[in-house]
Amino acid sequence: MSQQDDKVVVVFRAAGGAPILQQSKVKVSSDSKFSKLVMFLRKQLKTDTVFVYLREAFIPTLDDDIALLTQAYGIDGKLHVNYAMTPAWG
Repeated sequence: MSQQDDKVVVVFRAAGGAPILQQSKVKVSSDSKFSKLVMFLRKQLKTDTVFVYLREAFIPTLDDDIALLTQAYGIDGKLHVNYAMTPAWG
């Protein structure tokens, strides 16, 4: 497996009036935990609270593996993450 195959493209989409990120796509290691994405969002949005969703409904736990989430909820091998400053779905 090449090093490129060990990465997952994550696409962030704002919801519920949340600010749009300047960098809406990132590549992360497939063996990372979902908490890494949440920490990235918190830093980019300069907030301690962010609500994250996959497929506009599912709320992953911080311990979930990026690889498994991408297998279950990914679209064309990419993980689309919706985020909001207040609860938007669920």
